[in-house]
Amino acid sequence: MRKLALNDETLLSIQQPARYIGGEFNMVQKDPDKVDIRFAMCFPDVYEIGMSHLGIQILYSMFNDREDIYCERVYSPWMDLDPIMREQNIPLFTLETQEPVKNFDFLGITLQYEMCYTNVLQVLELSRIPLHACERGENDPIVIGGGPCAYNPEPLADFFDLFYIGEGETVYFELMDRYKENRAAGGGRQRFLELAAEIPGIYVPAFYDVTYHEDGTIRSFTPNNPHAGETITKQLVVDMDSVGYIEKPLVPYIKVTQDRVVLEIQRGCIRGCRFCQAGDVYRPLREHSLEYLKHYAYDMLKSTGHDEISLSSLSSSDYSQLEGLVNFLIEEFKGKGVNISLPSLRIDAFSLDVMSKVQDIKKSSLTFAPEAGSQRLRDVINKGLTEEVILNGARQAFEAGWNRVKLYFMLGLPTETVEDMEGIALLSEKVAETYYEIPKEQRHGKVQVTASSSFFVPKPFTPFQWARMCTKEEFLERANIVRGKFRQMLNFKSLKYNWHEAELTVLEGILARGDRRVGAVIEAAYKNGAIYDSWSEYFNNE
Repeated sequence: MRKLALNDETLLSIQQPARYIGGEFNMVQKDPDKVDIRFAMCFPDVYEIGMSHLGIQILYSMFNDREDIYCERVYSPWMDLDPIMREQNIPLFTLETQEPVKNFDFLGITLQYEMCYTNVLQVLELSRIPLHACERGENDPIVIGGGPCAYNPEPLADFFDLFYIGEGETVYFELMDRYKENRAAGGGRQRFLELAAEIPGIYVPAFYDVTYHEDGTIRSFTPNNPHAGETITKQLVVDMDSVGYIEKPLVPYIKVTQDRVVLEIQRGCIRGCRFCQAGDVYRPLREHSLEYLKHYAYDMLKSTGHDEISLSSLSSSDYSQLEGLVNFLIEEFKGKGVNISLPSLRIDAFSLDVMSKVQDIKKSSLTFAPEAGSQRLRDVINKGLTEEVILNGARQAFEAGWNRVKLYFMLGLPTETVEDMEGIALLSEKVAETYYEIPKEQRHGKVQVTASSSFFVPKPFTPFQWARMCTKEEFLERANIVRGKFRQMLNFKSLKYNWHEAELTVLEGILARGDRRVGAVIEAAYKNGAIYDSWSEYFNNE
């Protein structure tokens, strides 16, 4: 029996004890005394979110394929366990061995969303690792950050020893090998960071000095250590089939957000939307071969017992072998109760045909992302989608039996006018009208068109990175203009409109584009109780 870090009394007093006990199907077990490196891989959010993240599963499998590395997992303790751990002096532990994170060589934290930054500090504090990298000693783990938010790591620079910029399959093993070599040679923490800084894609914040102009903008950003390069270049996998896949994905005991096998079909995107950070940082488009995907789809379903497989990419319709892959999955798993999920599809005749084969039309809704209400603004943001394409897609979908559509928009985009805002309601109305143009006997009840608008955040490394962002008041004023226009629509009862939290968006923008001085703000907010900020029930704007 594995000894658990939490006693029975504690486990029975909290929601979802399975978040903390490990032992899931396909969990890797090794003897910690027989490995050279222990790596704690952290997703700084609740277990159900973290267990749904493909990147963690890929790295977990990749690291554990090496005999000399034992990669274990850790997630943010939920709000019910956090105070108990503090009161009872229980250090944060990994799921596999239930041992304190502080005993590991590395703590790797994936940074997927800016509003998880206070949870990063929660993880460090509960692990009893000094918050500031400059205060850590030889016995503390090396804290490394990665993921999409690491492309602007500056707001978290004080809290991390190093950042990995790019895709994890490229230079991680070189980093581990240098760690082993340095330790064998008797080198310490500082020497390892210097060796790490020489590896492409590795950024050590302590090795750079920043000076500022009087107006607060950055004057200079210069290396202060000869091992640190002038620029950091993101690391990308060139040949997608050359990297290993997850042959045995972890299967949780409890329902998680993405409770299915996830098959990554490609990385990158050819669309070039000017607001989209993922589209820019994951460029260029790189595909897995059809044979590779057939092999792993079968293996992953067999090794997990999942009854659903999701084809993951930024734009599935652009995968050149999509038809062949979908037909293979339909044929291979016919009669075996396996559902196929196809997110990120363009709505065209082929996609609708595929979806009607793999989805229960009565239960599912179709999603379009026009992003802007007018064609003029869609052209500004380079969203290659015309009104004609949207309405044709909707018509084909309605004729095939769908009667629920979701439309995603953005408010606050550069050059936006009142006409663009009101266009959101007008386009939603046209989609509803398209449904009622179909003969009554061919319709399936009433149509439901749900339009949602998020607020535009100018993200780093996008063409719009220097664009002005709206204030909270401006965002809400724009949402009210759209809502007012919706109320004037003839099909108002078939339309629904909602929008994102404006306060949260403003903070997301500050954390996305901030520099090192924002770190003090994050720390002060955390010490005042900010945690789980991406969860509306715990978000406190004050």
